[in-house]
Order: sequence, then C-alpha cells, then structure tokens
Amino acid sequence: MFSSLFKRSGTEAGTISHDAMLEAVKTRSHTLVDVREIGEFRSGTIKGAINVPLSAFDPSRIPAGKPVIVFCLSGARSAMAIQALAKAGYSDVVNYRPGITGWRMHRLPLA
Repeated sequence: MFSSLFKRSGTEAGTISHDAMLEAVKTRSHTLVDVREIGEFRSGTIKGAINVPLSAFDPSRIPAGKPVIVFCLSGARSAMAIQALAKAGYSDVVNYRPGITGWRMHRLPLA
C-alpha cells in the first residue's frame, strides 16, 4: 500500500506528491513528522502530525508501525531528518518537499 501512494513521474525519489500526501492524511496511513521548531509547530501544522524539531532530532522519537512522512517549512530540514532516519535504519520514509508552504498554497487547513 505504501508504494502505491507514490507517483514516480514528476516526483523525486524519496518524496511524496501533494495528492499522495492528501490521501495519507485522510487515511491516517502514515506517521506525519513535522521537524520545524516548536514555535513554528505551534503556529499550525498538518492535522495528526507530531513535532520532532530538527535542532533536537532523535529518530527514536518516531513511532514504529507505520511508514513515515517528514515535512518542514519548505523541504530542506525534512531532507536532513530523512538522512538521519536512514542512518538509524528507517526505510519507509519520504519527504513532503512542499512542506507547510505548499500546504498553505493549496489553502489547506492547519491544526
């Protein structure tokens, strides 16, 4: 099921498309990890996301059992978090590169 959420055409490897992200949020099929700092997180995040700030990123804080989608404001910090997760042995992890900026551009609600 996880691989079916990816659209290989027009999407970088290791990233998830906006439409697939919408489906993941809707179905709650993934753990959503917001790596922005706590103040940014408190200003609004994607519904269901947990906050694990990059400045204190610890892969052991990511719940097991579901594939993981990591995001930040625009994709840079989440890319660094994905590298840390890969080093820690996580394999079902993708980056929502548009981040909160892209989410807001689509006029989607924040929690």
